Amino acid sequence: MRKDIDIIYFTLFPWDHPYSSVSFSFSKEFIKNNRVFYINPPYSYRDFATRFNNKFTKERMSDLLLHKMRYENPPQLEKSPNKENFLAALPPMVPPINFLSPGGMYTKMRDRNNRKVLNTIKKVIKDNNIKDYIFMNCYNPFYAGYLPRDEFNPLLNIYQCIDDISQNSYTLKHGLELERNAVQNADVTIVTSRELRNIWKKDSQEIHIVHNAADIDIFEKTLNEKFEKPEEIKGVTTKIIGFVGNLDDLRVDYPLIKKIAEKHTDKTLLLVGPINNTEVYELGIDKMPNVIFTGSKDIRDLPRYLQYMDVAIIPFLLNTLTKSIYPLKINEYLAAGRAVIATNFSEDIRTFNEVIHIAESGNEFVNLIDKAIDEHDADKIQKQVAVAHSNTWEARVSQVWDIVENKLR
Repeated sequence: MRKDIDIIYFTLFPWDHPYSSVSFSFSKEFIKNNRVFYINPPYSYRDFATRFNNKFTKERMSDLLLHKMRYENPPQLEKSPNKENFLAALPPMVPPINFLSPGGMYTKMRDRNNRKVLNTIKKVIKDNNIKDYIFMNCYNPFYAGYLPRDEFNPLLNIYQCIDDISQNSYTLKHGLELERNAVQNADVTIVTSRELRNIWKKDSQEIHIVHNAADIDIFEKTLNEKFEKPEEIKGVTTKIIGFVGNLDDLRVDYPLIKKIAEKHTDKTLLLVGPINNTEVYELGIDKMPNVIFTGSKDIRDLPRYLQYMDVAIIPFLLNTLTKSIYPLKINEYLAAGRAVIATNFSEDIRTFNEVIHIAESGNEFVNLIDKAIDEHDADKIQKQVAVAHSNTWEARVSQVWDIVENKLR
């Protein structure tokens, strides 16, 4: 581990992201020994309009309107003994351009937007007297996919891929070629799954799998502390089947969720996370009497909900996107000691088969719920927690430093 190296971390996920993010989790571990300069993605004009009433947007209003870069100190790190090692920066606002077709206008606008991010990084380097540093880009090839060496002097350019960018119609339009460019120009590419390694190994100079992990200290509270029942389930007396995460339109199998609720009317289905799809309403899941939605919750509040779940589920679709996913939530569930059922969506999820139940079909998934609840005991929990402890952010950061040091040698 090199304590003399700073990290400039540009990411798709702002530090004020409403749920867990890989880059912020990595950063909280990095700052124990290194300075981290966390570059938020810039607001587009559209972001500004849609997030106008967000409290962080209001705090940034003046700088956004004046097209100024700003420094920020996240309140999440207020009590961290290492908070002095973390500084966030927000680039000036940029016009949205993804709607443009490939061609001269798009390229010109993209270069202008990219320049705003590069100038922000340049100012951060100057203002903070940064000398030896590595540059990491976490899944945001739309700006600063890498730092050009004729202008910057990073010890290494590292690109971090956490999803198959080709499986989202919005990011596919320009993102696939931009990500390929970022990977080809990176000294090292790190990916979160075996499938992502297969996708990018031909384009990368050097590629490594660095799986997602969990904030063990947060999720172990489910086992070690007693929480009052959250308001949304105060009156619930049944067993609870729970899901924690983004209810998006690309990963989650909503017909399966409906089937679970229909077949287990003696239980409550608790879905903790933001609703970012229409199937919930089209299938009438929101009207089902034994289904409860809580909306988005801060990561620190999740143990309160997990503590009252008798089984936690990962009802993912089996498609090209999920084939490349190593979900954050698997180690969070395990650290919380919950019985877990997942669909058989990826090679990586199958590596957990000794501590979770993996269903080969929707019917099997539904039928496994009672079995998972009945068979969950102290011995199973101990094994789950042991697996979670082998998948911490501390372990992942140590792995990244091994990669960096070997590459520098």
